[in-house]
Amino acid sequence: MHHARQHSQTRTRERRQRLAHEAARLMAEGGIRDYHQAKRKAAERLGIHDDASLPRNREIEDALRQYQRLFVSEAHHVALAVRRQAALHALEFFAAFHPRLVGPVLEGTAHANSPVQLHLHSDDVEAVDRWLQDQRVPADRCSRRVRLDRERELEVSAWVFTAEDLLIDVAVLPYDALRQAPLSGVDERPMRRASLAQVRELVAQDELAGHEADTTHRLR
Repeated sequence: MHHARQHSQTRTRERRQRLAHEAARLMAEGGIRDYHQAKRKAAERLGIHDDASLPRNREIEDALRQYQRLFVSEAHHVALAVRRQAALHALEFFAAFHPRLVGPVLEGTAHANSPVQLHLHSDDVEAVDRWLQDQRVPADRCSRRVRLDRERELEVSAWVFTAEDLLIDVAVLPYDALRQAPLSGVDERPMRRASLAQVRELVAQDELAGHEADTTHRLR
């Protein structure tokens, strides 16, 4: 009985790994942004239908990093560096609203369809709208739900627009949200955020890594 249970657990673990890697591939190649959609599509493709085998979002994110390292390393690094540079410009543009970079561009899992995601912080949401209009930036306004913590969920305003041929996605959170990051949709833990100074450091690291890679390539 113990052996049978152990065998079953091993099979489930192997299925989770297969699903995580297939979901990661779908996100990297197919432009799927939603973890739930990616894992369900992966399960359909692999013919795995038991919920116990569905990987957690964090497992898919880890598999996505591994996939990008193995298969799209150069293109991935270029796309990521371009998006972080655009993020830097966007953070400077929205400096008055205490912006923070969040999401795949910060995490390092961004792909060709990933937007640059910012959180702005202000108790006057319309000030962001006025700022965009004053700067003549055409943007689409929408709303979305953000989990401030395990008990509180908030509907916030967001704007989406194009700059530097990239999609910029900014959500406006209350000023108090600066003190504590909202929960990540990946693992329900406080999400990673980066300030303007921290993104400047990231961009500098990317440029250094790119320079070292070019030097290594020339020496071969």
